[in-house]
Amino acid sequence: MNYFERAKKFRAKKRLGQNFLVDENAIETILDNSDITKNDVVLEIGPGLGFVTEHLVKLAKKVYAVELDEDMVNEISKIPADNLEIIHKDILKTDISQFGENIKVVANIPYYITSPILAHLLGEVDDLNNLNRNSISQILLMVQWEVAKRLCANEKSPSKEFGLLSILAQFWADVEIIKKVPARAFFPAPKVDSAIVKLSVKKEPLLKLTNYTFFRKVIKACFATRRKNIKNSLVNAGFAKNAVEETLKELSIDENLRGETLSINQMGTLSECLKGKL
Repeated sequence: MNYFERAKKFRAKKRLGQNFLVDENAIETILDNSDITKNDVVLEIGPGLGFVTEHLVKLAKKVYAVELDEDMVNEISKIPADNLEIIHKDILKTDISQFGENIKVVANIPYYITSPILAHLLGEVDDLNNLNRNSISQILLMVQWEVAKRLCANEKSPSKEFGLLSILAQFWADVEIIKKVPARAFFPAPKVDSAIVKLSVKKEPLLKLTNYTFFRKVIKACFATRRKNIKNSLVNAGFAKNAVEETLKELSIDENLRGETLSINQMGTLSECLKGKL
């Protein structure tokens, strides 16, 4: 099946971040790792020309395809499948819970809105009852290679990789890079490589905390000023200096360390201890 020749007939819209996946091996990798059965409901985000969609409808019980571009909607409407429902809408304005439970998400998303889409799918770290996340069992998505590394990063990773996106993803899902995908797998080819990433959504958050909103403020402070030490970062974020100093001393955390050198578990412990002193 010559996806490249089919894609060449259409003009990708840069403003929508369109790059059509035309590599057959990459498409097969997505399908092989989607774990879709005949009993599954699938939400495909950004189906584009439908190269993945036309396979998903053969595997799943139902496929909801959410697409913003009217031209792409018209194209995937040509797929002859009774179990395909196309939704012409912005995914960020779409209530995913309307599609049912244990939904499996497959997405080739515009790279410039990766973070907003993940936040929409998973909810923030203090959004314990997010209806979208509660409806999803798995997310398989194509992201920029650098973003894939950020999703899987920890405190031992290069400092630029470990950040709020890492914590958001890992707080609500087990994250795994399935395969690196070269730029030439797309038409038109982007300037960067990509990766297929699988997120297996958790039923419970990674950490058990007494105040998740406070934890969110703490982690934002840890990453807000990367060149400052953790003491100054927390104080600059509005936490009382004496409480910060007492907390760091009690937890034997060097106040000159940078926030990104702490693990997610350590940040959770820091949050709980600091909250108790305020």
